Order: sequence, then C-alpha cells, then structure tokens
Amino acid sequence: MDTPGYTALTRQSGLMREMQVIANNIANISTNGFRREGVVFSEYVTRLEGEPSLSMAHGNARHVDLGQAGLSQTGGIFDLGLQGEGFFLIAAPEGERLTRAGSFSPNAEGVLVNSDGFALLDAGGASVPAPLGAGAVSIASDGTMSADGQPIAQIGVWRPVDPLSLRHQAGTLFAADDIEPAEGAVIRQGFLEDSNVEPVSEIARMITVQRAYELGQKFLDAEDQRQRNVIQTLGR
Repeated sequence: MDTPGYTALTRQSGLMREMQVIANNIANISTNGFRREGVVFSEYVTRLEGEPSLSMAHGNARHVDLGQAGLSQTGGIFDLGLQGEGFFLIAAPEGERLTRAGSFSPNAEGVLVNSDGFALLDAGGASVPAPLGAGAVSIASDGTMSADGQPIAQIGVWRPVDPLSLRHQAGTLFAADDIEPAEGAVIRQGFLEDSNVEPVSEIARMITVQRAYELGQKFLDAEDQRQRNVIQTLGR
C-alpha cells in the first residue's frame, strides 16, 4: 500500500472510532448524569523505510463535555442533582470514581450507595451513613445531611485538579489522577441531573461522520482499482 492508502486508512479508523462514541452518546440520552464525549483528531507523522515522512490522522483521544445539564424533579429523598462544577465521589472496587449520577439509596449496611452498590463518600472520604428510621431527612445545598434536625454528614463534591486527567471508565463513572473539593457547587435534594447529550446535534454529527466515512471508502476503492490497473498494464 502506498502513501494515500495509509493516510486514508488512518482517517477511516478515526472516523469509525468517532462513530462508536457518537452511538454511545445517543444510547445514553436518557441516562441521568451522563457526560457527552467526542473524539479529538491529531496529526501523526511517521517515516517509512526509504520513503519521505508521512502525515496521518490519529483519532484516539476522547474529550468529555462537562457542560451543565438540566435537572428533573423526582422527589426522592436521596436523589441529588448537582448544579455547577464538581462530581460526587464513589467507592468503586477499582478505586475512587467521580460521577454526576446522583441517585442513591440505603443498603443493608446502613450507608448510601448508587445503583451499582458503590458507597457514596462524604467530604472526608468516608462512606455516608443512611439515616434509617429518621422522621425527616434533609440535605442542604452545601451537602450537609440532617436527620430530625441534627446534622449527621456532609456529602462531598469533588473535581479533578487537572481537568485533562479526567478519564471515562464506564457508564457515568470517571477516574482522575488527583481530586480536590469543588467550590461553589450546589446540591439539590429531590432532583436528578439529566444527560447533557443534545439529540439533534448528535444525530447531525452522526450523519456528517457517516458521509465522511463513505467518501473515504470511495477513495480507497478508487485507489485500489488504480493500483490494479497499473499492475495489469505493467504485466502485459
């Protein structure tokens, strides 16, 4: 394969990866706390033996859209919606993870957990106790949880020290190298944050990527036919 073929193939590979990311975004339009992702293309320069340097597309980096999504009222005592910068901190088996999905419930051990059974952590990194049997449970905008008027915990809101270190792990969970308390975030009890995926723009982007991929495939087919013609002509 010559230079145009290598260049086109790397572009096709990146476009396919972008299509997979877009499809995942669309599949999570209704997932509370989901963050939209995109693919970032960069230039990759290499040199083949005996050939000039070759510039190719390298679409392997993902960008996480941290834009605020709307809040939907649920009325759930332990449904928490975030407004502003920051994440809830979850104790996953692989380590601490960040999430904007704020649907929690008490487990058998008396701590608040998410839908996967991972414990919610407070501002000090400890699990948040579930006030079982309390008459009234309230959670203030700063995360202070009170039962029957008595404060019992403060739910932590965290952010990555370096936003570029944020890595999507699975579903609505993210990992970061270092985290710190997030300032100015507001917790809304009885609300859940929606997905920040815009359906119309994602579908429009999917159509654009699909057309770009089809155009690249046509180029590869034409290049393949050109090489076949050259071989047949020289072989006569």
